[in-house]
Amino acid sequence: MTLMASAPGMDALRGLGSRGGPAVRAIVAHARSVPSLRREAFASELTALGEGPGHVVVHTCHRVEVYVAPGTFRGELPSLPTGSESLEDAAAVRHLISVACGLDSAVFGETQILHQLRETIAERGAERALDPVLDRLFAAALHGGRVAHGWLTGSPRSLADAALDRIATMIGPLEGRTILVVGVGKMGRLAAFAAMRRGCRVVVANRGSGRAEMLAREVGGSTIPFGADDVVGRPDGLITAIGGIWPIGPRDMQRLIDRSVPAVDLSSPPAVPDPLVRGLGRRHLSVDDLAIDDAGPGERVRRRLEALISETGREYCRWLRTRDAVPAIHAVVSNAEGRRAAEVEWLRSRLPGLAAAEFAIVEQMSHRLVAAILHAPLTALNGDASGDLERAARELFGI
Repeated sequence: MTLMASAPGMDALRGLGSRGGPAVRAIVAHARSVPSLRREAFASELTALGEGPGHVVVHTCHRVEVYVAPGTFRGELPSLPTGSESLEDAAAVRHLISVACGLDSAVFGETQILHQLRETIAERGAERALDPVLDRLFAAALHGGRVAHGWLTGSPRSLADAALDRIATMIGPLEGRTILVVGVGKMGRLAAFAAMRRGCRVVVANRGSGRAEMLAREVGGSTIPFGADDVVGRPDGLITAIGGIWPIGPRDMQRLIDRSVPAVDLSSPPAVPDPLVRGLGRRHLSVDDLAIDDAGPGERVRRRLEALISETGREYCRWLRTRDAVPAIHAVVSNAEGRRAAEVEWLRSRLPGLAAAEFAIVEQMSHRLVAAILHAPLTALNGDASGDLERAARELFGI
């Protein structure tokens, strides 16, 4: 579910970007309006942007989002998929905070997205310096998310719980039933443990038999070979969460169809082969089919969350509006990127026979080198409250 109530004070963010443009922009491709295959194609196109300081890509099973700081963004966004949203300034800020608080998920309050956002920023920070406008935005969102999740009581639910709920609506109570889980990644593990908590017999299949056996031991279940035929037995429900198409054999496929086994595919792009999807009909659900609002919070929690999102957004907007160092940071990054690009082009002219793959490695190294050199100055400028470092940076870098 999504809470998008007005946020007094956040509109002050509008027009604070370079040359009066937006300070931050977000492109949101969500399962509610953009199908899985198109989302994954969009994610693949975004990889061409590399990992420059001016953008961050958030990629989960339900969403592909890119957050852009126009002042330092270098590149051109791919064509936006039909059904995606383009948000600027306050709307973009509010959206990310709502996502971190678990309010834009199929399961209200699920914690997976908070972990995914944290991992995304940790990986980006390890690779190269991030524009402080984005760095501070994600820090604010993660803080809001931690506070919000601290208010929630009871065991946290996940998308795997939603999948089991849907299976239960088709076959009744799950206790004593057999659930086949294909995949042992994060979502596969969540599904196996969620099934175990409901008293199900769990059968695990995975490309690597060792990991399948390990998970099966943890949940008191068993395993079947991955990709073999005539091995699935008689499961009552199926959950898949893998990358690539599940190579199920024809006899097992027909057995699942004949028994009308309800199947939920949590993979994006889809992993269940088309013949099985067609054979199961309405007994098959994709991850997009789970992209619906959960019951949501009660009225008291809703009001607290709305206030938290608004206040977190206002604090970020106040920080950004009063940051005199932003133009200096943009200038430092722009100058460094210009010099880097010029040196790379000089090298290209000196080594015309260098293969494209080898040149790509050189260019990646140049990005990492510039990021490493700028990391400390940008971090210091990002926390510059007095303006002294901003003035020093202008003098030292000649900007």
